[in-house]
Amino acid sequence: MNQTTNAVLMIRPVSFRVNEQTTVNNYYQKAQENVLPTTVNAKAQEEFDALVKKLRFVGVNVIEVDDTLSPDTPDSIFPNNWISFHENGDVVLYPMFAKNRREERREDILDILEDNGFVINEIMDYTSAEEDGFYLEGTGSLVLDRENGKAYCALSPRADEELFIEFCEDFEFSPILFEAFQTINGERKLIYHTNVMMCIGDTFAVICADCIDDKKERKMVLDSLRGDDKEIILITEAQLTAFAGNMLEVLGADDRSYLVMSTAAHQSLTKKQIAQLEEHVTILSSNLETIEACGGGSARCMMAEIFLPLGE
Repeated sequence: MNQTTNAVLMIRPVSFRVNEQTTVNNYYQKAQENVLPTTVNAKAQEEFDALVKKLRFVGVNVIEVDDTLSPDTPDSIFPNNWISFHENGDVVLYPMFAKNRREERREDILDILEDNGFVINEIMDYTSAEEDGFYLEGTGSLVLDRENGKAYCALSPRADEELFIEFCEDFEFSPILFEAFQTINGERKLIYHTNVMMCIGDTFAVICADCIDDKKERKMVLDSLRGDDKEIILITEAQLTAFAGNMLEVLGADDRSYLVMSTAAHQSLTKKQIAQLEEHVTILSSNLETIEACGGGSARCMMAEIFLPLGE
């Protein structure tokens, strides 16, 4: 299986703002005081459009879909949490922690993908777990090493262990399970999504190993990455808060690899880290300050990779 793809789904927001239902365990969200919601959404749209333009300029196939005003879905800009696409034509729907995020799931998006030539064979739907209070938020909770058949997951209120194991069994991934923490007001709190603390590229991995407090778990994760010949680029917890873990490698024209990240993430990296990354990819960064502050997510969260086969 391929680790990277040339095609991504992105949802253009229409009512983007701080989602009051997700702030309880997403410590990256910051309310912007004295700023009108319409202003926040307009800024988010500008940042979204600029990133899409940059991706298309280098040859990434962006399937852009407009969000709808109803139902109210302030986090729709992060589609990777509710859906993932796989090379065998499977589409996976995931159970979401916040009730208003469940409204982001739209069947018409599958029709749009089919209209763009992608083949959908089967839909795997895990969403009934929401009724029992169990969640697994897509490639936010799961960082997939598709090539090596491994799935990395930091347990949290949004990543249930049993659901994770079920997913791994269904898709034949080896589960790599651990807990990751960050310091909030002097306390160690679980990180809400695995993809804010690690990113797996074709030949490298970016990870904040300091977040994995248990030494055995930390060693297990790092040994697993090294065992697959990934060059490990370690980031600090301070860089984590600048979304330096929330990156995604994509393919542009002529199969050239790009590592997509925010300007804040890029600026947080040291010269050595940038040099390490540039051995593998070309960095593509874009200003996402409003999206990061209000949404608590960054570049990786905005792209749901499309690995679906193309029709004849």
